[in-house]
Amino acid sequence: MEPIVIIGSGLAGYTTAREFRRLDSRTPLVVLSRDDASFYSKPMLSNALAAGKSAAQLAGTSAEDMAQQLSARIIARAEVRALDTQRRELQLDGETLGYAKLVLALGADPISVTLEGDAANEVLRVNDLADYARFRSAIEGKQRVALLGAGLIGCEFANDLAAAGYAVEVIDPAPRPLGRLLPENAAARMRDALGSLGVRWHLGATAKAVTRVAGGLRVALSDGSEIDADAVLSAIGLKPRTDLAAAAGIKVNRGIVVDRFLETGAPGVYALGDCAEVEGQVLPFVLPIMHAARALAKTLAGTPTAVDYPAMPVVVKTPALPAVVAPPPSLPGAWSLHEIDAGLEARFEDERGALRGFALLGAATARKNALARLLPPLFG
Repeated sequence: MEPIVIIGSGLAGYTTAREFRRLDSRTPLVVLSRDDASFYSKPMLSNALAAGKSAAQLAGTSAEDMAQQLSARIIARAEVRALDTQRRELQLDGETLGYAKLVLALGADPISVTLEGDAANEVLRVNDLADYARFRSAIEGKQRVALLGAGLIGCEFANDLAAAGYAVEVIDPAPRPLGRLLPENAAARMRDALGSLGVRWHLGATAKAVTRVAGGLRVALSDGSEIDADAVLSAIGLKPRTDLAAAAGIKVNRGIVVDRFLETGAPGVYALGDCAEVEGQVLPFVLPIMHAARALAKTLAGTPTAVDYPAMPVVVKTPALPAVVAPPPSLPGAWSLHEIDAGLEARFEDERGALRGFALLGAATARKNALARLLPPLFG
């Protein structure tokens, strides 16, 4: 019997494997991983510094233990060279692996920004546990960090670094932090809250070059200013990993294109998580992954199940000003702001006055569940 093969040992891959095993304990299962295949909480990477967590302390369950828990064969540090959807085969280094059904849980790569300068290759990115270990080593005993990106991950890292005692300079071409998630007034409060920790903002500017100077690095900005730092961290976003699928003739757009059953155009090949585009939606957050994994597990076990996404607010891990956001869809409407005790509630209502999104700051985050119940499901 050919196995079900899952490529990817992140939250999407391992959650799918775990949910599948609850429904089917007999079908052979193989998990392929680019790294050591240990299971850990990736969201913790952007808020572990202030807690003093090392990479070793963040490491969760080993590949050996995961294999035992899942009754699965786990192949660590596996490079998938090619996918043949007609033969239902994967080409690995030194091995051809057949599959009955294939799950692409490939994740995403950090977006790279083109920089000039003799230290451009020293810019750090944190996308997995090994990256975090390199980042921790690079800033050990240092004081100054230049951070490219003021989006969700950038703000989380800025909060964490500042709380850990680092001088943080944030650079972003947008006029305000979290500009894609927060209305203007709410974004201003986030800017000021992180600023109270010592975070310095360079908004409306981009990094052009990183050069080595005596005592560290120098970042040249598009507005003509310069920032001296001991390390530069890029957190400007993620790009779904689609190369393997595209090379196999599977349709890709922003992500690997799948239907509501998470199936690609190739029979028996599915995708979920950061690499997948579900009916035009790329949803790189924890809750969408959990809903998708549960639905896909049922499909893999023989009961085709379409994924349904309820309202899924995103928690922004910025202790300086806790935030919860349910981004509204792209449609006509307007934000309204309401002071709630020591917090702010921002509501986005469409032209009919229906709630379609919200942003909660500070004490108002306690209203997350109450407001989420008022939102329609994603595909509703």
